[in-house]
Amino acid sequence: MTTTHQRRRISATRRGGTAGLAVGLACAVLALSLPAPAAAADQVKLGNVQKAMATLAKIDGVVGAIGEVYVDGKRVGQGTAGSRLLDGKGGRIPPNSRYRVGSQTKLMTATVLLQLVKEGKLGLDDKLADVLPEMAQQDLVERADEITVQQLIRHTSGIPDFFASGQFDDPFDFTTYYPPIDLVKASRKMPRAGEPGKGFSYSNTNYVLLGLIIEKVAGRTLPAELTRRLFAPLKMSRTYLPTRPPQGIKGPHGHGYYPDATGKPRDVDRQNASLGGAAGGVISTAHDVSAFYRALNQGRLLPPDLQRAMGQPLPNLCGGTVAAVAGNGPGFLAVTFSSADGRRQFAVSTTLKVKNEQAMAIGEAINKAAEAVLCPGQ
Repeated sequence: MTTTHQRRRISATRRGGTAGLAVGLACAVLALSLPAPAAAADQVKLGNVQKAMATLAKIDGVVGAIGEVYVDGKRVGQGTAGSRLLDGKGGRIPPNSRYRVGSQTKLMTATVLLQLVKEGKLGLDDKLADVLPEMAQQDLVERADEITVQQLIRHTSGIPDFFASGQFDDPFDFTTYYPPIDLVKASRKMPRAGEPGKGFSYSNTNYVLLGLIIEKVAGRTLPAELTRRLFAPLKMSRTYLPTRPPQGIKGPHGHGYYPDATGKPRDVDRQNASLGGAAGGVISTAHDVSAFYRALNQGRLLPPDLQRAMGQPLPNLCGGTVAAVAGNGPGFLAVTFSSADGRRQFAVSTTLKVKNEQAMAIGEAINKAAEAVLCPGQ
């Protein structure tokens, strides 16, 4: 993934695993204070969500598209277009169905980690070698004694992305279980991406390590800690984190596809859950993911100083009032747009039948859909 704290548009990057397109962690809108009283939800001017989804579904490479828009926690529009399965089969995707959120998971992982910092259980300047001594003792992470928790959060550690090793490039490997430590070991074989703290270099390995830190400090599994701190309090009752294959998406949902060596689209609905985890594994719904961004942007999950620790976002839609966080992997692209005051969310999930490198046009189309829905006429 490219970008950064300055990313302004969704862009595609080469990825063999989960959640590789993206605006990523730093582009979430992080309001630093509660919003002032505003107009009622029914007074907010919005575009037609169903029309926006129908437009998305016509794009080459899209199998199905669903979207919901929320204002002040109330759903005020939804839409579904295309089909649940390839070639128009399976009917429409239920607009309230579950889907993979990809790299949007990173924002949830970072929020939980920063809550532990707030509670004094670790510090942003703590060294990786001190928090996870085995990383230095077993030479699993180069310069682990210099890398800080803050650098892991902001992708400035210089640790290579484990996907770059090429060991996990098979999108049709649905059954092999890879423990998190094996992902870290794979990244150790790659040259460093930079000096600790000296520049941005996106790496899923950073978040694998943050997941391990959370489990050690909290004394619970990552799925349990996400549920305890986020999913249960925010009533995200249909959200969960699978961590072992062949765990998949529960209930009726859209299926994604990926071209095989002959170019024929193959169903990749049963993805390898062990490659997602803290970096990109959460499965959610438009309702639930909107609840998360609403709480985050309204300052209900973290104090302002720890929100800033994630990095400063640059909202670029609707006159600079709305930003996006996205995630993709084989067969899907999901984006959530949220206003800086936390009042408006537009959550979109598309299932695809093209390679990740071909998702650029779809990402741009989702941006246009968000503008048509959240700020019509601008």
